[in-house]
Amino acid sequence: AEAIRYTLSRFDGLSRFLDDGRIEIDSNTVERSIRPIALNRKNALFAGSDGGAEHWAVVASLIETCKLNAVEPLGYLADVLTRIVNGHPNSQIDDLLPWAYIRAPALRAVA
Repeated sequence: AEAIRYTLSRFDGLSRFLDDGRIEIDSNTVERSIRPIALNRKNALFAGSDGGAEHWAVVASLIETCKLNAVEPLGYLADVLTRIVNGHPNSQIDDLLPWAYIRAPALRAVA
């Protein structure tokens, strides 16, 4: 009954493709974009420990956030880790997050 209520409450959106020929019937684009996330989640099962899994999740989150913000992940991680090791101030750590990183050309110069 709950599944039927869910479907009926979203029926307009689910049947919109019938009225608009521009809307594709398949979800291949979405499935391709979330496939790496699903594979990463599956691979994370073998992190070795709870602590390892937490670190894996942080790195995976940073990599996916880089991709969403059009930042090349390997270059970003190399640059940011170098900056942290070289004494980047903790009070300015937010400047190194991927969405702030793309807006600051001076930060990208080292990568």
